[in-house]
Amino acid sequence: MKTYDVVGVGNALVDVLSHVEDDFLAANGVDKGVMTLIDAGRAAELYAAMGPAREISGGSAANTIAGLAMLGARTAYVGKVADDQLGAIFAHDIRAIGADYETPPAPAGQSLGSGRCLVLVSPEGERSMSTYLGVSEALGPDDVDPEMMAAAAWIYLEGYRFDGAASVAAFEKAIRAAKRAGGRVAITLSDPFCVDRHRDAFRALIAADADLLFANEFELMSLYETKELHVAMERVKSDIDMAVVTVGPRGAYVVTPDDVRHAPAVDANVVDATGAGDLFAAGFLSGLIQGRDLSDCAAMGCVAAGEVISHIGARPEADLGDLMKARGLWAR
Repeated sequence: MKTYDVVGVGNALVDVLSHVEDDFLAANGVDKGVMTLIDAGRAAELYAAMGPAREISGGSAANTIAGLAMLGARTAYVGKVADDQLGAIFAHDIRAIGADYETPPAPAGQSLGSGRCLVLVSPEGERSMSTYLGVSEALGPDDVDPEMMAAAAWIYLEGYRFDGAASVAAFEKAIRAAKRAGGRVAITLSDPFCVDRHRDAFRALIAADADLLFANEFELMSLYETKELHVAMERVKSDIDMAVVTVGPRGAYVVTPDDVRHAPAVDANVVDATGAGDLFAAGFLSGLIQGRDLSDCAAMGCVAAGEVISHIGARPEADLGDLMKARGLWAR
């Protein structure tokens, strides 16, 4: 029996969320619907222009780990914060939901603060993210405990971390420790522009080391440089044993070398799409941990995603277990 069902590795961020109109995005030079990396000066400028905002712990893989912990999984998280106010908020929140979090903070007074993501939510629920990585970008091999990775049935790697100079080495250390101990590796592509920046590295890692790939349709099409989803899904079959592809209001596909399964999205009032893919991964992995059929795993992912898009913030507010039970998807 492993100590952990899933250990996540990614950007430790605090989300700063605000509702805006589309003309605000245009006036402030924000690309709608994608994640853009920004520096500290741009973060301060954009924050000053935003209206009333709400601070909620985030980070893509951290959101997935939070969802898994809420579903009863044994989890841990690796991500770097500074010894500052936002870092304290992040550490408190992830521990409070039951995940182990032992990554030492960067010392107070160093030049990089904790990372934050300025999330501008459009009227239809689309989110446009401007991310200042801060010290989270400095995550490196020294932050990865091989014993923790060896103690995990799954490790879950956040694609956004490919933007960090030392993060690929951190991933390699985590993968080697997990694989030597019989663990499995899941990775999420995170963002189509992130894929554009690191396509070759993604393809190499997926083919050599990953057991499970999470992507939305645009990320997968970027990975295989095609505008046709069916072409991308056919190509991914030769690289990995299982890929899960979310397609927004159309639900999700589970792709294996011999099969493609579809799960419909659940009905939801879309308030904020932030975290939809993250929580889908949480629901899907929860089903895998329980040994459920892949169709049930995908359905669980859709339920979790449907919950998180129904309110502001990328962490669930309703009891995910109760939502699964209501649909006959919960055995714990």
